Amino acid sequence: MRFVDGYLPYLLARASHLVSGGFHAELHRRGVPVGVWRVLATLADGEPFTIGELAERVLMKQPTLTKLVDRMEADGLVRRREVPADRRKVRVAITARGRALLEPLLVAARRHEREILAIVAPEEAELLKRVLARLIAVLAPAPSGGEMEEDHTEGDDARGKETDAAEGLAQ
Repeated sequence: MRFVDGYLPYLLARASHLVSGGFHAELHRRGVPVGVWRVLATLADGEPFTIGELAERVLMKQPTLTKLVDRMEADGLVRRREVPADRRKVRVAITARGRALLEPLLVAARRHEREILAIVAPEEAELLKRVLARLIAVLAPAPSGGEMEEDHTEGDDARGKETDAAEGLAQ
């Protein structure tokens, strides 16, 4: 057996690429960039996030996400709100227009997930999700206690492309 065939980071990356690929193709057919999907899906439950929190969840650098959020806000998909305790910070929330775009995508994402998970037994699928959630919980950096500020550094791609994202987040 080759080293990579049993190497966890390789297996996770390869599985992510393969699992996400089909859904990313669906997004492409619908004209929705993966980055836009990630932001909307993360905001789906209505909880607003700071740019720093959102960047961590959607696997983008803050400057890249800031530009994407600028475009999404101009398109009416999200809105920024000042944090009352510190007006230098903002939280990003989904709008009604963003939710209207997101709803059919969530249906497609759930269908895609069902198709992928049908490959394994239901108890294996549940175990896989629990193990991955545990890895994320243990390995993710601890919250800093303060909200991360929006970073307006120039020079990043804000078109919603996966320029600095991991191989997929087909949530």
